[in-house]
Amino acid sequence: MTMIQWFIFFLIIQVIHFIGTWKLYVKAGRKSWEAIVPIYNAIVLMKIINRPTWWVILLFIPIINLLMFPVVWIETIRSFGKNSTIDSFLAVLTLGFYTYYINYLTNVNYIEDRNLKSRTELGEWVSSIVFAIVAATLVHTYFMQPYTIPTSSLEKSLLVGDFLFVSKFHYGARTPMTTIAAPMVHDSLPFIKTKSYFKIPQLPYFRLPGFQDIKRNEIVVFNWPADTVRFFRDHSKIHVDKPIDKKSNYVKRCVGIPGDSLEIKDGYIYINGKKTQLPDRAKPQYMHKVVTNGQQLSATALKRYNVTEGNFYGDYYMLNLTDKNAAKLKNNPLVKSIAKQIEPKGNYDSSFFPHNAQYAWSVDNYGPIYIPEEGKTVKLNTKSLPFYKRIIEEYENNNLTINGDEIFINGKLATTYTFKQNYYWMMGDNRHNSEDARFWGYVPFDHVVGKPVFIWFSWDSNAQGIANKIRWERVFTTVHGSGKPVSYLYYFLGALALWFGYSSYKKRKNAE
Repeated sequence: MTMIQWFIFFLIIQVIHFIGTWKLYVKAGRKSWEAIVPIYNAIVLMKIINRPTWWVILLFIPIINLLMFPVVWIETIRSFGKNSTIDSFLAVLTLGFYTYYINYLTNVNYIEDRNLKSRTELGEWVSSIVFAIVAATLVHTYFMQPYTIPTSSLEKSLLVGDFLFVSKFHYGARTPMTTIAAPMVHDSLPFIKTKSYFKIPQLPYFRLPGFQDIKRNEIVVFNWPADTVRFFRDHSKIHVDKPIDKKSNYVKRCVGIPGDSLEIKDGYIYINGKKTQLPDRAKPQYMHKVVTNGQQLSATALKRYNVTEGNFYGDYYMLNLTDKNAAKLKNNPLVKSIAKQIEPKGNYDSSFFPHNAQYAWSVDNYGPIYIPEEGKTVKLNTKSLPFYKRIIEEYENNNLTINGDEIFINGKLATTYTFKQNYYWMMGDNRHNSEDARFWGYVPFDHVVGKPVFIWFSWDSNAQGIANKIRWERVFTTVHGSGKPVSYLYYFLGALALWFGYSSYKKRKNAE
């Protein structure tokens, strides 16, 4: 929906509210016109139902307001003596239109000093749960979101089974665009795996100010631009056209930022002609053919070289190794030779972006490619269009048509295009086992979710025994930074013990 459409929709809601409540406003000692003035009517209503004015803010926050509207409907009818369970049920079931019945067909009186405490224990529980969900959703949407690493694309830096906290405020929290959705879940409901949202209505994209830009080689969580699956890792053929904020969450390393020229040569990334220097915690891996003298390497030996993936084929292995570990393994007496499996340029593969026969690139030899920057202008022709077609049509919502060698944008002949937002190039450290930008292209800034900052738990599902499944050395460690990650678990437990000790001491002193 456009801003004008939203404005019209907002005015319609005000009229609906006025028609259904103006008599109740009068009975509460207010003026009838106060029920139709946008925002002011909500402030007055909070006074009528004897609830804090800041609740009005919650009514205008997407997703949060879906939880708050039923609360306000119930609080409104209770302010006029309708306290029964059936009244509350009807208020919610009719989406608030039960107030029309009370407004026109009943003779109710306003209860100015009503008891705000629920009359039943169940009501107290429901109220507590609703506001716990509201608070958690606020934190989840605008401050910190929990996230689990599902794949090995960042193996060695982030492991499958790492549980992260992802900061929304580093790059600026993106306000929800999907207005009707289940709180605190993503694109599907747990267990039943059905869609957790309605596609319409949609709010325009908006992002709160952040305090840093995305830096080159930072790890970033984003919505997968090419997502058309029902839910994450769904291998069915069912195509789903999702809103931006309901596309699957991916986590990769941002190896290229807006304005960069990126090229991959023999597996190594070059930015603006210079070989990129990754952080020391980044451990890029490549598949290697390891030929032995016919003997298998022991599990202990493979563990020594941090092998996470690989198979033995009689006299050779295919192992996923960092350059450092490959050099170490080369000195093993059982190893005859090691060769990194590098795919050269030259053979066109349609799976690689920009999916055009003019660019016969490979997973290891790719580019050069320009990463679009907001406000920058590029030339448009049949050679450049494959890179920017998706940007122009889908990400920046233009109508693009082609007539021979001529390109038309929104009906006008176009020889250049100016980008409306920044774009990024996201790749996994696990170079030969990562579905990343080499396959689906640029990530628009409006798809960026946040910055992973903290690993609060890590679970190895392949380990034997409960104690071994928990990766204790990774619990309470930071995602970014240099040097070996340090666990802050004991510091946290110590602070928790001090807090409980102080609380107990204070209670005893108060009791005395």
